Amino acid sequence: MSQDTSTPDSPSSPDSPRRGRGRERTRGRRIRRALLLSLLVIVIAAGGTAYWLYSRLDGNIKGVDIDRALGDDRPERLPTSGQNLLVLGSDSRAGAENKALGGGGGVSGARSDTAMVVHIPEGRSRAVAVSIPRDTLVTRPECVRSDGSAMGSASRVMFNSVYSQVGPACVVKTVEKMSGVRIDHYLEINFAGFKDLVDAIGGVTVDVPQDIHDKASGLDLTAGPHKLDGTESLSYVRTRHGIGDGSDLGRIGLQQQFLLALLGEVKSRDLLGSPASTYRIANSATKSLTTDEGLASLTSLSRFARSMNGVDPGSMDTIMLPVAYDRIDPNRVVAAQPQARTLWKALREDTAIPASARKLPATGG
Repeated sequence: MSQDTSTPDSPSSPDSPRRGRGRERTRGRRIRRALLLSLLVIVIAAGGTAYWLYSRLDGNIKGVDIDRALGDDRPERLPTSGQNLLVLGSDSRAGAENKALGGGGGVSGARSDTAMVVHIPEGRSRAVAVSIPRDTLVTRPECVRSDGSAMGSASRVMFNSVYSQVGPACVVKTVEKMSGVRIDHYLEINFAGFKDLVDAIGGVTVDVPQDIHDKASGLDLTAGPHKLDGTESLSYVRTRHGIGDGSDLGRIGLQQQFLLALLGEVKSRDLLGSPASTYRIANSATKSLTTDEGLASLTSLSRFARSMNGVDPGSMDTIMLPVAYDRIDPNRVVAAQPQARTLWKALREDTAIPASARKLPATGG
């Protein structure tokens, strides 16, 4: 019968310190492996979530190839002209939410409900927003529809009808022809997107200049500060029966005022301090957004937004295109000359806008 000759200090002894140390090293390696695997799973999960969030926001943005649609027949891009954006608010009835917000009963299709040319001079520390009244009679240039067919030029066309007749690229071309200003970027947001963006921010406070009682929209506000939710904000920027002469001119001042309040609200927020809030705002801002191809990605849009950080909404200059009542149809307006030419020339040359260009013969605003 063999005798166990191992001692507590021998390597084969279960109680040997060396064997104990080996078990501890093995257990330590298992723990480290488990921690590494757990960390790897967390990193992969976080990376996957981040990629999903990015992909969702990126996929929200719809792009329009403006450059391809317009070709080379465009105003020259001057080296010192800054950046020019055409911003449209469209009254699209596409989708149940847009249709419900749009009102208008059986109205179908879409029109450019709000239009602004935003000029950001070199240095990007200030900006000018020029509103084009939707009732302005313009000459629509020859354009190509989305199906490739051509639509000939036409005079005395209502500006807001160009969008529904031919599409966004033709709106850009019409603005370029009437102004001589090269449009670098195009941004469009629809009814539902505007409402959701305001709600995601938590509402926007505006100082209502006078009592507004608009039976058509149900908007009923007294003069003074009000915090408006998304639906109220949409009614506020679209009201035309509750202010001024009931035409489009009266509400342009409200639209410009609201734009500044909205930009100021976004700029004042600590978006990085609340990732959940940031995502809600970004999702609302992008899911109903259409841009030119140059901005049609989250990366490009974010880069452009960062480059605008120096622009203070409080110092933005808001102007209405100088218009006069049309002599044939007083319910329509036309660009007033020479004021309009002076205004567009100042934007093209990146110079201060003369006081003479701010005179508005049409008094409905």
